[in-house]
Amino acid sequence: MPSPGPVNPWTRSLAARETPFRRMSDEPKPKIHLRGNKRLDGVLDFVAFAAKPMPLVTLLDEAPRRIAELFGADVCSLYVVEGDGQELVMRGNVGFSPTAIGQVRLHIGEGMTGESVEYLRPVTSEHAPEDSAYKYFEVLGEERYPVFLAVPVRGRAGPVGALVIQRARDAFEDRDIELLAALGGIIAGGIRHAELIDSRRERPISRKVGGGTRKVTLTGRPFVGGRAIGAIAALRRPAARPTETREDADVREDRKLLRGAFDVADKAIRALADRAKSLHLGEQAAFLSTYVEILGDQRFHERADELVLDGTGIPNALSRVAREVTRTAASISRDPFLEERARDVEDLCDALVMLAVTDKRAELPTKAILVGDALSVFDLLISARAHPVGVALTDRGGGPRTRTLLRLFDVPAIVGVEGLFRWASDGDVALVDADHGLLVINPSKGEIAALREYKRVQEGVD
Repeated sequence: MPSPGPVNPWTRSLAARETPFRRMSDEPKPKIHLRGNKRLDGVLDFVAFAAKPMPLVTLLDEAPRRIAELFGADVCSLYVVEGDGQELVMRGNVGFSPTAIGQVRLHIGEGMTGESVEYLRPVTSEHAPEDSAYKYFEVLGEERYPVFLAVPVRGRAGPVGALVIQRARDAFEDRDIELLAALGGIIAGGIRHAELIDSRRERPISRKVGGGTRKVTLTGRPFVGGRAIGAIAALRRPAARPTETREDADVREDRKLLRGAFDVADKAIRALADRAKSLHLGEQAAFLSTYVEILGDQRFHERADELVLDGTGIPNALSRVAREVTRTAASISRDPFLEERARDVEDLCDALVMLAVTDKRAELPTKAILVGDALSVFDLLISARAHPVGVALTDRGGGPRTRTLLRLFDVPAIVGVEGLFRWASDGDVALVDADHGLLVINPSKGEIAALREYKRVQEGVD
């Protein structure tokens, strides 16, 4: 009798085929957690967001917003370890004024946030302003949100920052502490990949003008908000010129050009003084009246005209006037007022040279990111003609006069950028983010796209 062969499961009886399914239906089934649990949905959405490569600015903007919503917090702040690894700087925030970003700074171990990073453990309080470790910042007004939780953001070799959430009431639970600590670990990768540069590091390679280095992110203090991209251009002054003999026809033309330069400078300074008044800068812009006085000093006009008439040329004539004023100030006494006035005259003489006789070597490219140690009135008279889109100054650029001039310049500006000239060269493409206090040299395509989206949103708001 032939073998029946293998059994075809499809020819089995209906009863036989139904048996295993009936048995399975009696067993517990796994539960798929579909959307509807607000906290779980928020966590999964945050993980999906943080898993994507993104510009640092996107992380700084979006992470605090998402975390605040997830925890029902009024405030969420993201601090980043910077400089020599001992300073915490608030680079992202929702809940406080945008002016706090880049300005609120703590040493590791200072305040409850600093303690969290020092001990690499969470720190909580239900009445933060009453705690001995509390660090008060007038700009924040955070006494409105006394319920406080800070967790360290840990990297591979130590802390890279801190996450802080605050609210007006309702203490944070253990599950909140655990979850925020885990989210901090997710954020650490994004901060690390931004390559924030320690200003003490030497440049690894020498480069030609016009770029060629990898992307670098430098940090500073925001001063005039906004974001812009352009080629880096160092602030410049007229180049020194040799003395030359001028013909009579040239002398007549020089005198005409010099008078025209005085007129243009006088009108421009008065316009700046009016703008300072409209911005309510008051005493901060009082130095502009000194420039008005200098330009109205007849002896200044006559001495410059006399030297031009002698055939020395405008650059040399004005340079000599500036030297004479400086020598006079030094010979009388070490009077700070006279010394400052001498510097103002020198600054104004440089501007008059550029207004009268264009020096190609001192001209700036249009729509550039200007970099330097400080601004002067020369820059508002001359550098501004190139329509710069942003300014980044070193840690020497924190003086009151420079800050007033930055307000009058009215383009995105950051100050206190350490290591600026170690990493930036003329011609490098740079993105100045004066909302967070960042200067990105050779920004990525993602960062450029984020800037375009920012501009689109801003234009829509306007």
